[in-house]
Amino acid sequence: MLPQRSSRWFGPAWPTGPARPPSPAAQLGSWRRLLLARATRQEVLGLYRRIFRLVRKWQAASGQMEDTIKEKQYILNEARTLFQKNKNLTDTDLIKQCIDECTARIEIGLHYQIPYPRPIHLPPMGLTPLQGRGLRSQEKLRKLSKPVYLKSHDEIS
Repeated sequence: MLPQRSSRWFGPAWPTGPARPPSPAAQLGSWRRLLLARATRQEVLGLYRRIFRLVRKWQAASGQMEDTIKEKQYILNEARTLFQKNKNLTDTDLIKQCIDECTARIEIGLHYQIPYPRPIHLPPMGLTPLQGRGLRSQEKLRKLSKPVYLKSHDEIS
């Protein structure tokens, strides 16, 4: 049995005492957030470095020097623009989407030897919605069917 405390413990000095340390669960949550932030930061910086390494080795498919220079400049401008636009993102899901888009664009560029995103063609009213054929549902379906590597292309261009 605990000893009885006197009323002096509940006096005005009680609330002004030192702050309680955060609970272990709260500390663990903050560590997870910190580790996740560091991991995504390292991944993003690694992608940025990978793009700059790619630019150093880039050769245009045509083999002409002026095409190579234009394509290298396009890659650098596109990377800088997108990374600057997304530098203040804090939502981990959005950050993961941006990372996925970046890796997809790098892989597609290396595979097809073109730095530009591959365009897609969806004819108007070409997607069948589950209910009705309204224009709003078509716009929503077109937005959902856009490939990962084109998510930010229309926002910049």
